[in-house]
Amino acid sequence: MRIERARLFLVPLRLREPFVSSRGATQERPVVLLALDGEGVTGWSECVAGEASGYAPETSETAWSALTERLLPAVVGGAHADPAAVLAAALDTTSAGDDEPMARATLEMAAWDLQAKLDRVPLCEALGGTRRPVPAGVSLGLEDDDALLRRIERHVAEGYRRIKLKIEPGNDVERLARVRARFPDVPLTADANGAYTLADRARLRELDDLALDMLEQPLPADDLDGHAELQSVLRTPICLDESIRSAADAHRALELGSCRVVNVKPGRVGGHAEARRVHDVCGARGIPVWCGGMHESGIGRAHNVALATLRGFVLPGDLSASGRYWERDLVVPEWTLEGGALVPLDAPGIGVEPDLERIEGLAARGATIG
Repeated sequence: MRIERARLFLVPLRLREPFVSSRGATQERPVVLLALDGEGVTGWSECVAGEASGYAPETSETAWSALTERLLPAVVGGAHADPAAVLAAALDTTSAGDDEPMARATLEMAAWDLQAKLDRVPLCEALGGTRRPVPAGVSLGLEDDDALLRRIERHVAEGYRRIKLKIEPGNDVERLARVRARFPDVPLTADANGAYTLADRARLRELDDLALDMLEQPLPADDLDGHAELQSVLRTPICLDESIRSAADAHRALELGSCRVVNVKPGRVGGHAEARRVHDVCGARGIPVWCGGMHESGIGRAHNVALATLRGFVLPGDLSASGRYWERDLVVPEWTLEGGALVPLDAPGIGVEPDLERIEGLAARGATIG
């Protein structure tokens, strides 16, 4: 593929309602979008870095700088064999490294979309998946119990196949117990975003009585040993998210017994190729994986849906419909729930079409290379 031009857009979006986790409240989402133009088609991707560091060291600003100053100038104007070669060309001539996986993923994933469009195949097939419905779950933040119960009831009626609730110390067991009492048969998980320590193990063991499908990231990201110790005393499977930044991390976590489920986010681990390697490491050990979300627009969601068609993604992901987060998305058609799932479109690449007029109209900043 020949990359003739790259265009970046910084599009400020506002969530329909604040999303609250142990890290604080989020409502404004600066979305960095990348369009790679080449050979008459355009490949699109979205950077998952947020406005502030916390979940990861990268931010939308650091990713913007990495892309405009180093990664994109290294590949625009060149011919590349495949997406891996695009990323290799960027890394060979820049200082980008392991500290910029979200910026690297933005480049690599746009190259995957571009290549799939040139080959006239859906991205899911280019990645090795099949065009199949992807079971969808929904992630809910910390909020008033009555409002939360009403929201869960609505999402269950809409067909979502799993409800994930954020928790934090002091806002956990009793809250989940009330939800479980109201919804005894709904698949339910809890996500702590690393808010606990091993000193909380007795408290976390109380979750075993609530029949949770999993407990996601209870301890800090760098504490694989602690997760292994905690998993040894919990019946509830631990799922790792922030801890898994690469296939090597996944391999070490499974060797230690740190988890029994893995959340795979391509934008977090450096792109589709590394996400597939994480998937393969887990599959070789019979560990189920699912695809997490990071408040992406429909462009990032399209990439996640395509990845989640690989056979190891057997659990519902955080792949909610566009209307769950946005009054109006940035793609046509918007993502909608069909029988509790999102279905990849039968079209080349990511399938959905970015609404360029809307993107350009909303963009607070733009940059063109080439």
